[in-house]
Amino acid sequence: MEELSTNTNRVAPCAMEEKLEPEEEEPVTHGAQPIQIVLADQDDHMFELNAVALEKILMQEQLKDLNVVVLSVAGAFRKGKSFLLDFMLRYMYSQSSESWMGGNDEPLTGFSWRGGCERETTGIQAWSEVFVVEKEDGSKVAVLLIDTQGAFDSQSTIKDCATVFALSTMISSIQVYNLSQNIQEDDLQHLQLFTEYGRLAIEEVYEKPFQKLLFLIRDWCYPYEHKYGLAGGNRFLEHRLQVKQNQHEELQNVRKHIHSCFSSIGCFLLPHPGLKVATNPHFDGRLKDIDDEFKKELQNLVPLLLAPENLVEKDINGAKVTCRDLLEYFKAYIKIYQGDELPHPKSMLQATAEANNLTAVAGAKDTYSRSMEQICGGDQPYLAPIDLQRHHEDLKQTSVQKFRSVKKMGGAEFSQRYQEQLESELDEVYSSFVKHNESKNIFYAARTPATLFAVMFFAYIVSTVTGFIGLSAIAALASLVMGVSLMSLCAWAYVRYSGEYREVGVAIDLTAEALWEQVLKPMTEQYMEENIRQTVVNSIRASLSEQMSGCIKT
Repeated sequence: MEELSTNTNRVAPCAMEEKLEPEEEEPVTHGAQPIQIVLADQDDHMFELNAVALEKILMQEQLKDLNVVVLSVAGAFRKGKSFLLDFMLRYMYSQSSESWMGGNDEPLTGFSWRGGCERETTGIQAWSEVFVVEKEDGSKVAVLLIDTQGAFDSQSTIKDCATVFALSTMISSIQVYNLSQNIQEDDLQHLQLFTEYGRLAIEEVYEKPFQKLLFLIRDWCYPYEHKYGLAGGNRFLEHRLQVKQNQHEELQNVRKHIHSCFSSIGCFLLPHPGLKVATNPHFDGRLKDIDDEFKKELQNLVPLLLAPENLVEKDINGAKVTCRDLLEYFKAYIKIYQGDELPHPKSMLQATAEANNLTAVAGAKDTYSRSMEQICGGDQPYLAPIDLQRHHEDLKQTSVQKFRSVKKMGGAEFSQRYQEQLESELDEVYSSFVKHNESKNIFYAARTPATLFAVMFFAYIVSTVTGFIGLSAIAALASLVMGVSLMSLCAWAYVRYSGEYREVGVAIDLTAEALWEQVLKPMTEQYMEENIRQTVVNSIRASLSEQMSGCIKT
């Protein structure tokens, strides 16, 4: 696990008893404010980039060509992400001061935050002021702080959560994963889902597509096992992300995936800020209401991320990203998440229920196909269409019944959709069996040459008769039809023999079928009906004649 160094030179322990007079305090924000750069539409659950606002932030003349550091805080809602970012703002505005945390009676301002159980931040917000920091080597970088919509609130879908987390991870060079009390297995699984959703959106997948990830465990209750801070956090994280041989494959894959996604991973354990913070509805961020242990560790955490020697510049495929470049990456990434290029992430129950139902569909479909193969498969002789349809209806009913008998997740209404899908797929398979069965009918196979022969014979008769009576124009046209039919027959025979120019053979088959269905078949049926009718009439007449003759003799 990569160790992250703390800034021991720049930040000294703060004298918590020191109190500034309110009239002497200067607002930490200096007129800046959070700007909504990714807008969330709660009705259709889509996200839109506020390109104009983002351009105003990043394309300032003194900033646009500087390499950028992007720090983002993401995680579940109502876990204090905006509260933490406001202390980062205090640090960035007063890095030269050892008491950057401010006075005891100074309200915490910056990104909007409040107590309670309802969410505060939606979409993605950026601080309107980009900080220019001079690094130890004399180079200057731009530092952008980003706040994100909390995951798993009552109004966001899994796709909403995945999109916000993936976007912030793709854009940031330092991603803070804000968690409460512990790292649970579902936290790791959600991280795996969200990072994979982000990796899918990157056109070229690099060995490690994302940069620095810091697990921030808030309200850590076990300092007797792992001490507060970075060292204890890294030891805890190393134990939690360890891949063991006796672990289930699913657990191993989650951990391997996380290691493969980030070039640097760390963990910081932060104590609870105190009962006044948690229970006082009027708490406004004053240091006097926060426990000393929390303030002590906060003094170590913020410089760990934002001190000049610890800043991580945004890097994509080995190239540093400037503010100007970041704007273009934002535009490109948001388009991907607005389109249909990526699969729709689902909850674990929905994904399991879909897999369960699809397995039942596949099993029922396989039963139908095997039974139909025994009835009209490749080794079976031609079957009358009416018998084939009867077998299809019986086997379809049996397959649907088998699908219904399988225990499935998601409920009856959810499974009904997959039953309809099964019935549709069975009808498609039946259509294939019908075509396969018809190909075994010798008369069906000979339909094209028979039709062409009939056209040739008819054209020959017409040509002979019209030529004999002097209608040379009609005779020439009939001869042309006969020649075209003969050439078509030869071409069809060559295609069937060689397998080449199959599209020509298909066109000839379709033309012959149209002639058969529209002309020859109706004529044949009409001729047969007249013959049958005449035969029946003749039979009746013969019978009546015999009866009359018998009566006369009598």
